Amino acid sequence: MDLPEEVAAATSSGGDHHQARRRICTTGCGRPINVCLCHTLPSTPLPTAAKIVILHHPHERRHKLATVPLLSRCLLNCEIIVGRKLKYGQSKLLDSLHDQACENPNLPLGRALYLFPGPNALPFAEVNRFGSSLDPVGKDDLVLIVFDGTWKHAKEMVLASLPFLSKFAIQVCLDFDAGVDGGTIFDSDLILRKEPFAGCMSTMEAVARCLRVLEPNGIDIEARIIEVLKAMVSFQACFLKPMKPRPKLIKPNTGKNDKNDIQVSC
Repeated sequence: MDLPEEVAAATSSGGDHHQARRRICTTGCGRPINVCLCHTLPSTPLPTAAKIVILHHPHERRHKLATVPLLSRCLLNCEIIVGRKLKYGQSKLLDSLHDQACENPNLPLGRALYLFPGPNALPFAEVNRFGSSLDPVGKDDLVLIVFDGTWKHAKEMVLASLPFLSKFAIQVCLDFDAGVDGGTIFDSDLILRKEPFAGCMSTMEAVARCLRVLEPNGIDIEARIIEVLKAMVSFQACFLKPMKPRPKLIKPNTGKNDKNDIQVSC
């Protein structure tokens, strides 16, 4: 049965609008055009002396809040490896570091850093001490290795990668406090997902903070990356509503059959 012209027009218009919302920006940010961030990206990827290698968990490829796709469009020297652990054969850069360390076991570590919080990790503020002990070539070829996934996945990825990583890289971390709860998108314009403890942050923010320390123009590089992240968080915040604490039912110690004894505590 044919639809009336007005209904057909409205249906077509609604369908076109829905299709427009789903259309992907294929030449820039790679996001749906209704939340396009191309205007915030650097006109050309930012060059860095340090090389960034990111192990990107397979689940994150499908996650709408993943920051790695945008980060890779911000930085020139950024290599993405999709997987659950680092091993020989995935990256020519990491393979070369592994081979050099095996051939020269007496050489001090420090050219490659992997970022993950832990009690034995070197605070990132002290990284320049390692850089000063390297030859000029080594200083220009620092490699920062980052694990991208949920915090549970990231921990598993680090542990699985240690047999390979421990041969040539040292663990570093940004400031953190495991005894303090992490923030949410309602607490900061840089947080996309609930963080497990204070100091945890998205991969994009973590890399920006590290490049601030590693690069001669690190402050400018950090600012450009953070600008993109803030725009992404701002888009996401528009679709969220403040959450109210859920009431909890407190059962009385006595009077199991007395319904009036049940209290609600907020």
